[in-house]
Amino acid sequence: MAFLPELLLLAGALALFVVSLGHDAALLARRVAAGVALAAIAGSVASLGRQAVLFDGAYRVDAFSQWLKLVFSAGFLFVLMLAGDAKDIRQDIRAEFFLFLCLSITGLVLVASSVDLIALVVSLELSSFALILMVPMRRERDGQRSQMESAIKYIMFGVAANGVMFFGLSFLFGLTGSTSLPVIMERIQPVLGSPLAVAGLAMSFAGIYYKLAVFPFHFWTPDVYQGASNETASAIASLPKVGAVIVFVRFASLAAPEHDLVVTMLTVLAIASMLYGNLIALAQTDFKRLLGFSGIAHAGYAMLGFVALDSGGFAAALYYITGYVVMVLACFVVICRVSRDGTNVAIAELAGLHRRSPMLAVTLVVGVFALAGIPPFVGFMGKLALITAALDRGHVVLVVVTVLNAAIAIYYYLRVVKEAVLTDAPADAGAPALALDVPTRVLCVLLIAAIVGLGVAPSMVIDTISASVAWVGVAAP
Repeated sequence: MAFLPELLLLAGALALFVVSLGHDAALLARRVAAGVALAAIAGSVASLGRQAVLFDGAYRVDAFSQWLKLVFSAGFLFVLMLAGDAKDIRQDIRAEFFLFLCLSITGLVLVASSVDLIALVVSLELSSFALILMVPMRRERDGQRSQMESAIKYIMFGVAANGVMFFGLSFLFGLTGSTSLPVIMERIQPVLGSPLAVAGLAMSFAGIYYKLAVFPFHFWTPDVYQGASNETASAIASLPKVGAVIVFVRFASLAAPEHDLVVTMLTVLAIASMLYGNLIALAQTDFKRLLGFSGIAHAGYAMLGFVALDSGGFAAALYYITGYVVMVLACFVVICRVSRDGTNVAIAELAGLHRRSPMLAVTLVVGVFALAGIPPFVGFMGKLALITAALDRGHVVLVVVTVLNAAIAIYYYLRVVKEAVLTDAPADAGAPALALDVPTRVLCVLLIAAIVGLGVAPSMVIDTISASVAWVGVAAP
């Protein structure tokens, strides 16, 4: 029962592999994937509260991992509902799209319980390689193959970041003689101030920076968002960020409770990410590229929790990134439904959305306001939790920079709202009303409810996360 979500996802991936062997199996693959997502949600709920240690201590099921598996399973279902028939994916490999999506989610679920460096790396690579393969699946148009360029950038930056990360992990292994994170946490404390330990931690963070799109490992982000299909971009922009924060919590715990060099490094990267992402986003006209640069800024916000190097900061980062998933998916569901034949959506194309589809307009407004940090949505409460965690540790300058960046971000977010709500589509634009199917309507309601609910009643969620984060430093029995 403790391993139930993983078993269901692995069985589902095997079933999708068999389905993908047939011809014209896209519809069946989509239904199987939806069934797997629902089963994974049920399995995650059933396994809440379970505790177990598997594979000689490399895999731990505890309070920290189990609620995260529920987040990943629910996110899997949301992405499937958003993708619909995945019309922008090539017809001949559409079934494989759902297979790789399931494999990526499986990797992320495995990340949540991995407490050994080898298990962690295998889980991360399973998740990453599946996503990389999804990027070039986009249909070609007019001889343009931007998706191929995006896939190459995605994998090349990933290879570089992973190489640096593996080198750092080798330092940690050399210093402690173990690949088990609980053992490393215990043995590294006496040598935590040594140059090798600092270099090992700094380089180990590199792979996480890449997944979170933290400066200077961010260069792939806007191009991959723009080049990948809308369905694939929504998957890349959301759930892997949670996986990256999970790994960051594991690694940052090694430097807790205090490490001046690590804190300084994280502070500099947080400020650089926020400034770069927000300032470049001001000039964007493509909605997906705007979300890409915005994601870089939000990675900087999430870093505030790690600068604190305590359980309160880690819990705030996890709460914020969980809220970020529903916020960005709310924007991507609008992109997928407004897009004509799967093409990218310019911000100007959102004009008149309030008339074409009031539900999509409301979903967009709620998602964008939440990203901008406007109360009472989860984006505001998440930023407040992060700022509080940083202030408690005396990082006043970082908090001031964060507030200023949040003010800058409001400008380009309100530009999106202006187009969708206050601007009418030109008479010659040929923008008909958008008819939404039932799954899309349900998804919009669920996302709006999650954004508002997480913002209005954050204490229950943050308390649950805080209690589960305490398990990170507990040694395996």
